[in-house]
Amino acid sequence: MIGIIGAMAEEVAWLRAQMTDVMEETFGIATLYTGTLFGHKTVLSRCGIGKVHAALCAQAMIVRCHPEWVLNIGVAGALREGLDIGHIVVGDYAVQYDIDTTAFGDPMGCVPEINQVQLPCDRTLSDRLCAACETQKLPFVRTGIATGDRFVADVASKEALDRAFGAAACDMEGGAIAQVCVEMNTPYAAYRVISDTLRGNEQDYEKNVAAAGLSSQRLLRALLAGSV
Repeated sequence: MIGIIGAMAEEVAWLRAQMTDVMEETFGIATLYTGTLFGHKTVLSRCGIGKVHAALCAQAMIVRCHPEWVLNIGVAGALREGLDIGHIVVGDYAVQYDIDTTAFGDPMGCVPEINQVQLPCDRTLSDRLCAACETQKLPFVRTGIATGDRFVADVASKEALDRAFGAAACDMEGGAIAQVCVEMNTPYAAYRVISDTLRGNEQDYEKNVAAAGLSSQRLLRALLAGSV
């Protein structure tokens, strides 16, 4: 069984509609949909906004359903030039930029107990995501994704995150899901579809999310339907 956690209700709804033989269950805060998706036994859930919701959802999914691996999907803001609406950022690693134990000599973003800043994505799964982007001719980069409990909108903050962590996109959930997967020995992968660019176009956010969702659907279908 594979696990998919979505950050946007619209994207989870599309995936739910593609599933067959679906069973619905609430476990903790998570609503878990188990069934078959493009020939794969799958558990799907929407985590909600923020790191705590994301971590609770990921743990519920792993404890209850024991997926072989977890894929985190969704939209995000770009942290650098050259990324446009619908472009894909395939996660090479996740960072939580708002963890600060620098007073104890740790680097910014170092996760306590794990003692790592970069939480690596599973290399094989990330390779497959990149291959799926290539088969669908979707523009993509493979790099870090930064997570924090903040909606980052100003250009200076975005560029600072890229400089500090080598991340091309930022969200509010992925790093927390990555931490749960690392601590529970579950392979993890992630991608984000750009919904607002570095210079910002949030005024068209709903339109941007719809366009980003189409890119995500093409990527997931290629990934799971056996073409890569």
